[in-house]
Amino acid sequence: MNINVKIGNAEKELTDMLVFYLYEDTKVVDSAFAYCDKMLNNAITELIKKKEFIAKLNKTLILPTYGKIRAKRIMLVGLGAKKDVTPDKVRQASGTTASIARDTGIREIASVIDSISNEWYQAYTEGCLLSLYKFQKYKNIPAEEKKELKSLTLLLSDKKALASTRMAVKHGQIIADAVCFTRDLINTPPQDKAPAVLADTAKKLARELDIQCKVLSKPELQKLGMGGLLGVSQGSNQPPKFIILDYNPNVKNQDTIVLVGKGLTFDSGGICLKPAKDMDQMKCDMSGGAAVMGAIKAISKMNLPQHVVGLIPCTENMPGGSAIKPGDIIKFHSGKTAEVANTDAEGRLILADALAYAEKYKPSAVIDLATLTGSCIIALGTFATGMLGNNEELKKRIRISGEKSWERVWELPLWEEYQEQIKSDIADIKNIGGPYAGAITAACFLSKFTEKYPWAHLDIAGTSWCDKNGAYTQKGATGVGVRLLVQLVQKWTRFPHKNTP
Repeated sequence: MNINVKIGNAEKELTDMLVFYLYEDTKVVDSAFAYCDKMLNNAITELIKKKEFIAKLNKTLILPTYGKIRAKRIMLVGLGAKKDVTPDKVRQASGTTASIARDTGIREIASVIDSISNEWYQAYTEGCLLSLYKFQKYKNIPAEEKKELKSLTLLLSDKKALASTRMAVKHGQIIADAVCFTRDLINTPPQDKAPAVLADTAKKLARELDIQCKVLSKPELQKLGMGGLLGVSQGSNQPPKFIILDYNPNVKNQDTIVLVGKGLTFDSGGICLKPAKDMDQMKCDMSGGAAVMGAIKAISKMNLPQHVVGLIPCTENMPGGSAIKPGDIIKFHSGKTAEVANTDAEGRLILADALAYAEKYKPSAVIDLATLTGSCIIALGTFATGMLGNNEELKKRIRISGEKSWERVWELPLWEEYQEQIKSDIADIKNIGGPYAGAITAACFLSKFTEKYPWAHLDIAGTSWCDKNGAYTQKGATGVGVRLLVQLVQKWTRFPHKNTP
């Protein structure tokens, strides 16, 4: 969709639909709104007066204009109470606008956005574009059923705000594009995104962005002693890959931030086979890796100054004849060993190698994202990502970025007492900690490989997938993590405890 920002008068705009945003608890309207209302014989104010339209969040009303103004229709969209409006409510309202317009068959709209705070134009743009996302690559859609919103014009009255608004809209477009890229990767069926395919996608992305990309295959992984990634891949016919994306590697006087993403392109559970119900959703077990790719795509296009490295260990977890077995011992890149008590706790095994490998970059901070545990979904549901880590400053920054991007996190404790649950009699540690506190003991396992740098773990098992459409999400992959990571890097300042937790 083409988005244009311009100084203009709404009453003179020739468009399929003119959109006004209203607060529930204010009667203040601009001159353009008053003009349109007058030309429609005060129909709008009468509807509001009679409470036939109440401007609650995401409530809408479409009125035909019958040629009385240049726009063919007027749409009213509620923002809720003015004091309660947040960037995400703006994101929701704009998403509602765009999706309803498209589904109505409208091809172009013009929105009067003077009533929305300038700092929220990025969120407005994200909501519009994210709401229009559909994954239909494998679906035959009759031509007469295809509906597409072609253009959005944002009308401003303040010339001084034009440049900053255009920049905010540009950033919104970049971020939304990265989220949609991530959603596409996750929604793609597993037969079309084997580890080698994901690696080729990363290479193509790196060429487009002019960043460095390196893919390690089985011989290199064996030399590096990456027993976690190699062990999990044993039962699959698809060879493992370790993707390394390196943005801005030669920059001076900037922190190095390493993003690690779990890349399980399909997780059957291995020998400890998962139940058949909902196993099809295990194509999303590479959501962390996809989010890292998407975030680096946006970070590069926004030309942010930091050095950002993406590490994505990729494999399938399958129950083949050579698959890793309960009771096996794995030796990792770090030299530590782990007893495999459950082959369905495989994500932490491949992340352990990646987290150990991250040390070579002497990072200021490392953040990993993973659809790691069902336990996190039980604890936090689908609205909050679980966060654990070893550095208070890093966790604070992530928490703030989560609130700003509305990809919110909630901290779980990483206390020493939980470490007891992953002790093994025959190895350094074991990969499950019993029936309780599964999200925490999984992070305890990862913490054994992050002792030399500030680190935070984000368990996105509950937030990476949604079962129904929302204002700017569709059933399926959410692309969670991209907006949070971009917000984090965009607002990054020199880290106070470089290279030490």
